[in-house]
Amino acid sequence: MSKKGIVRCGWCGSDPLYVRYHDEEWGVPAHDDRKLFEMLILEGMQAGLSWLTVLRKREEFRKAFDGFDAFRIANYDAKKIRSLLENPGIIRNRLKIEAAIENARAFLQVQEEFGTFNHFVWPLIGNRPWQNHFKALNEVPAKTAESGTMNRELQKRGFRFVGSTICYAFMQAVGMVNDHLVDCFRYKEISRI
Repeated sequence: MSKKGIVRCGWCGSDPLYVRYHDEEWGVPAHDDRKLFEMLILEGMQAGLSWLTVLRKREEFRKAFDGFDAFRIANYDAKKIRSLLENPGIIRNRLKIEAAIENARAFLQVQEEFGTFNHFVWPLIGNRPWQNHFKALNEVPAKTAESGTMNRELQKRGFRFVGSTICYAFMQAVGMVNDHLVDCFRYKEISRI
């Protein structure tokens, strides 16, 4: 809860960046391919770290990764990888950076096959956001059967750093599921979108 009496999900704490992300972005259904790609890459970058760490580096990620333009990322070469590994503004993990490049290539193949990544990923949950009804943070799952299905479908197509837990975090972030707690002020707002 904030000083103004607004009830929020407890995970966002009081950091202004985290609060803004919670209040304005998390759980809002996203259908734009570039946004979906950005969130998939950032969720993979977060593996083993806090989401707040990723949020703090997000603007530099956008600059370093050409605004998450999948076509440009798919064409990164060894020189570009070296420059990314030297950039202190991003998470400098070679495996994650190389996975982002491979994921860009796989993303483009999915777009070619389905028209858009959106047309591939949203049908995995029936094309409508799920409205969960969790009252406490410990009720929110880290993964589900559906995130496991998404993981398998992505891996079949060559994606990396997309395990079931990462897929569920992606689903939460892009509004495929509404996991705001029922007493959070965003719960009802998101459920009406």
